Amino acid sequence: MAQGYANPGLLVETGWLAEHLGDPNLRLVDSGVRTGEPPRAERIPGAAGSPHHYIKSADDSRFVATPDEAKAIFGALGIGDDTLVVAYDSARSVNAARLWWVLRYYGHHNVRVLNGGFDKWAAEGRPVTTGASASAPPATFTPAVNDAVLSTADSLMAAVGDPSAAIWDTRSEAEFTGENDRGNARVGHVPGAAFLEWSDLMAPDGTFAPAECMRVALERIGVTPDKTVHTY
Repeated sequence: MAQGYANPGLLVETGWLAEHLGDPNLRLVDSGVRTGEPPRAERIPGAAGSPHHYIKSADDSRFVATPDEAKAIFGALGIGDDTLVVAYDSARSVNAARLWWVLRYYGHHNVRVLNGGFDKWAAEGRPVTTGASASAPPATFTPAVNDAVLSTADSLMAAVGDPSAAIWDTRSEAEFTGENDRGNARVGHVPGAAFLEWSDLMAPDGTFAPAECMRVALERIGVTPDKTVHTY
């Protein structure tokens, strides 16, 4: 369902995926595995498990994986420069969206998120499997950094007070107010940031909310198409 999105091709529906399982150029990635957790008992047939739900650097987990790390990670998953990647999870797509962003950051645009993820797939009675994740022949992944989709501490500081920018705090309300420090040395939020938890843009069934619902919610906090948006 397009649901009025400007770029509906960034998502795939469960019906589409069912028809394309087994396509030789499709790489399905289960993004739900966190470091130290056992693999989920069930997954969609043909899915490979992501080594980490955030794809961060081994040297400094505050930052995204380096180009060399990304090359190794995605190549080992069988993701080449021309591979169509579909990511999913069981966490309302928050981890799948992260994998989507990392691939886009490294210049790989042929990537989609499964709308509704594993939970919707399973609820529809579609096939699931257990055991080891699916392997694929190693592929050549060529990182091509796209800095336009990355906000740094410096660029975020420059955006504070800039009327052409919007700063969007997507965390929980307790983190925004400083009631929950999540183990960080400092609490609170960036000056001028607007609060809207990311999960408020998801429908009750775990799919993405319709575009009009998103537009209204984002306009309410000042996140509009004319602004350069920084999120954290």
